[in-house]
Amino acid sequence: MADMQPLPAGTWPSPISAASLVGGAVGISEVVPDGDDVWWAEQRPEEQGRTALVRWRAGDTVEVTPPGANVRTSVHEYGGGAWWVADGVAYYVEFDDQRLRRIVPGGEPVLLSPEPEQPRALRYADGRVTPDGAWFVCVHERHGDDRREASNSIVAVATNGSMEVLTVASGADFYASPRISADGRRVVWVQWMHPNMPWDSTELWIADLDGGRASNARRLVGDGDEALQQPEWGADGSLTVVTDRTDWWNLYAVDLDTGSLSHRAGGEYDIVEPHWEFGGSRYADGVHVVSGPTGDRLSTGIELPFTSIGSLRQAGDSLLFVAASYARESEVVRLTDDRCEVLRPARDLRLDAAFTPPPEFITFPTTDDAIAHALFYAPAHPDFDVPEGERPPLVVFIHGGPTSAAMRSLRLSVRFWTSRGFAVVDVDYRGSTGYGRRYRNLLRGNWCRTDADDAAAAASHLAGRGDVDRDRLLIRGGSAGGTTTLLALAHHDLFAAGTNLFGVADLVALLSDDHKFESQYSVSLIAPWPEGADVYADRSPINHVDSISSPLLVLQGAEDPVVPPAHSEQIVAAMRANDLPVGYIEFAGEGHGFRQAENIVRSIEAELWFYGWVLGFEPVDEIEPVEILEGTASGSR
Repeated sequence: MADMQPLPAGTWPSPISAASLVGGAVGISEVVPDGDDVWWAEQRPEEQGRTALVRWRAGDTVEVTPPGANVRTSVHEYGGGAWWVADGVAYYVEFDDQRLRRIVPGGEPVLLSPEPEQPRALRYADGRVTPDGAWFVCVHERHGDDRREASNSIVAVATNGSMEVLTVASGADFYASPRISADGRRVVWVQWMHPNMPWDSTELWIADLDGGRASNARRLVGDGDEALQQPEWGADGSLTVVTDRTDWWNLYAVDLDTGSLSHRAGGEYDIVEPHWEFGGSRYADGVHVVSGPTGDRLSTGIELPFTSIGSLRQAGDSLLFVAASYARESEVVRLTDDRCEVLRPARDLRLDAAFTPPPEFITFPTTDDAIAHALFYAPAHPDFDVPEGERPPLVVFIHGGPTSAAMRSLRLSVRFWTSRGFAVVDVDYRGSTGYGRRYRNLLRGNWCRTDADDAAAAASHLAGRGDVDRDRLLIRGGSAGGTTTLLALAHHDLFAAGTNLFGVADLVALLSDDHKFESQYSVSLIAPWPEGADVYADRSPINHVDSISSPLLVLQGAEDPVVPPAHSEQIVAAMRANDLPVGYIEFAGEGHGFRQAENIVRSIEAELWFYGWVLGFEPVDEIEPVEILEGTASGSR
C-alpha cells in the first residue's frame, strides 16, 4: 500500500504483544451436550494453565468445578478425554492426584477412584457412563508396582463412591475409546500393541456388558495394516468406525456378526486426526469433518467461516463443535439447519484484518525427488512494510509429533512474528497428517533425516522465489520439532539461528527414559533396536553438535516427563564445549509444553530478543535479555 511506512523487519510496533498471547486467552478443546445443556472445558493460561469445566444453560454460563480445580488426565502423558457428562452429572479427573470424581452443579466433588499407594499412580481417561448411571467405563493406566512401564486396561468404576473398580479388558499394551451401546449390553473399544502407534495399526474389539462386568470379548476389525479410530454406536444399535485401510481415514459401518466393513462416508481426505490425545470426535450422525490442505469444513456443504473444526457432536436437531479460523481463536458453536450460533465466543482481539490474512498453501520439491507441503505466512501489518530492496527474515516452524500437522487456524504465536516483519513457513514435512496414510508413512525409517531436509527445502524454496532473505533464515520447533530443528542446523548450512524447545537430543537415551506411549515409537520412525544402534547414533542431534555453526536458544520445562531436561542440558553443554553461542532457559513447574502465562510470555519474548541479537535489530518491545553462554564464559549480550 502506498501509505505504508518502510521499517526494518523486527522493529515494527505490533499490537500482538507476548502478553496478548495469554491475556484473556482460553483454550477450548472439548464440548459435550447433555440434554439442552452444553458443557465444555476451558484451559486458562492466566490461572497457572489449569482447566475448568463450564456449563451453558439457556444463555447462562457457570463454572461447575471448584475454584482451583484442574481437569486434566496424564494417561499417555498427553491426556485428553479427562471428563464426561451425563444426566446433569459430570465425571472428571483432577490433575494433582489423577483420581476420578463426580460432581453435580452447585455441589461438592465426590471421589470415585481409590487412593493409589504412590501419588498419581492410578490414572483414568476417555470414559462413558452406563445407561443406568451406575458405572463409568474408561481407560485406566497403572504406574508403580516395580513395573518397567505402566499397564493399561479398560475398567468400570462405580459411580456411587464405593471405590469399586472392575476390569473390563486387559492384556493389550494400549486402549482407547470404550463406547457403550444405547441399551448398555455391549461395549466396544480400540486397542493396539507395541511397537505400533495408534495411527499405525489398531484393532476394534467388542464385549458383552452386564453392569460393570464384561464377557465374551472378541476382535471385530483390524487387519494389521489399518488404524481404526472413533467407534460410535447409533441409537438403533448400529456401529460405525473410522479406518484408513484405503489410504484415507474414512467412515465405515461395522457388521457386528462378521466384522466386515462397508463404506459409509468420506473420500480422498481424512476425517479424523492422529490419536495423540483422547476425546476427539470428528463425526456425528450423518455429518463429518472434511480436512483439506487449507483447513476443515463440514460435509453438510453449508458455508461456514471456520478452517478448524473439532469435538463434533450431535445435540438433538443441532450440531455442536469447537471451531476456529485464521482470524479467530477457538469458540463453541451450535449449528441448527443453516443457522450458526456461537455459545462461547473467542476473545475479542480487536485486530485489524490486515494482521490476519490467510496463509498460502505451498507445495515444494525436496530430497529423494519428493515433494512436501507447508503454509506460508507473509509479513502482515496495515501500517508497515520492509524498506525497498529488503526481503523479510523467515522463521521456519516445525510441528511436533512428528506425526502431526501445521494448525489450520489462528495461531497468535505466528502472527506475533508476521506483525513484526517476519515471514513464517509452517512445514508439513513428509510424514505429516492430513495427506493420507501413504504420505504419513513416508516418515517410517526416515525421521531425523527427511524432516530436516524438508525444513531446509521449504526455506530454500521461499528464498528462491524471492519471498524472504536467504541470509536471515531462522528455524524453531518443539518436541520432535526441536529435534528436527537441531538436525537442520547441523546438516544444512542455511540458518542464521535456531530455537529448540524441549527437543530430543539423544535418541538412544530416549529408548530408556521415554514414557510408555512413545517408548517404541522410534522403532518405526528410525529402526528396530538394538539392530539399528548405528542408525540411532547417526540420527541423534547430540552427535552432530560439531556441525552446528549458528547460535542456538534452548527452552525447556523442568518437569517434562516426555523429553526430560537432560536432553536440553546435553545440547547446551555440547554447544558450550564447542564455543558456540547458546542461551538456555528452564521453566520451573512446566511439563511438555508451556501452560503458565508468565512462562509463555517469557519464552516468546526471549526468542524475539535472541533473533534480534543474532540479526542485529533492536525490537521495540521491552524485553529482559537472554544470558548467552559461550565456552566457559557467560554474560548478557
